[in-house]
Amino acid sequence: MIPSERLKGIETFVATADAGSFTAAAEQLHLTSSAVSKSVARLEDRLETRLFERTTRRLALTDAGAAFYRTCVRVLVDLEEAEAVLAAQHSEPMGRLRLDAPATFGRLRVWPLLLQFSQQHPHLRPHVSLTDRFVDLLEEAIDVAVRIGGPDHWPTSVGHRYLGCERLIFCASPDYLARNGTPTSPAELSRHDAVLYGKADGTTGPWLIAHDAGMIERRTMEGRIIVGNGEAQVAAVKAGCGIAQLATWLVCDEIARGELVQILPELTTDGLPLNLVWPIGRQLQPKVDAMLELLAAELRID
Repeated sequence: MIPSERLKGIETFVATADAGSFTAAAEQLHLTSSAVSKSVARLEDRLETRLFERTTRRLALTDAGAAFYRTCVRVLVDLEEAEAVLAAQHSEPMGRLRLDAPATFGRLRVWPLLLQFSQQHPHLRPHVSLTDRFVDLLEEAIDVAVRIGGPDHWPTSVGHRYLGCERLIFCASPDYLARNGTPTSPAELSRHDAVLYGKADGTTGPWLIAHDAGMIERRTMEGRIIVGNGEAQVAAVKAGCGIAQLATWLVCDEIARGELVQILPELTTDGLPLNLVWPIGRQLQPKVDAMLELLAAELRID
């Protein structure tokens, strides 16, 4: 059982940190400035830690105060969401929903779904990050994340749902193929210009060449153009700069419009796995459960 004493002063502390002064926090909380100041002082005494540096013009969080603030915000958000779940009687998605997805995949495939979802549920407050950096679900209070790649075994604190693997194909623009010819074998690929994905460490992603008996060759190429962004890579291929190996989700629209052409379809191979992940227990909330069901249905790769 958590002693109730630990919850005293938390809301006042967070409001003060957000407002930057006791007076402004007092106005928001409908208290006196003296009451807010004393509440924060009692909290500091109990923690035996100074949370604010006090000046005549403004309050500033100490390093310890900033760390405690982040924890308190997560606690208050969890309490708000718990109340929202009860108020909704486990039916209507509502409240703040934190979703994270890879930058390019998120913009092209996840963002349109989330916009549709938020229009259907006007009481929902989506907070979305589209980034290729590592995001810790628990540290950043993420409700649902889309992951391309990931560990073979997920930690017990995280739920996950496998949606299939990317399908990787070789493609080029009709203009490039008209000027340079269409390769008819894996050996001929090496004689063509390559548009490669550049990693943050300075290396490039190898081409995966499928051979008979299921063997996959990882072929390192010399790139004519190297770029660390999937959409920019597609643009370079459309401009006739060379051949690239790309995920079907990234180029399916361009191929349907005839802007790109798949070559050597027999070399199509699996790429990275696609998963939905979430902190264990969050799927019990209506907003998270509904979001998981939508993404699972629309993003599944057969």
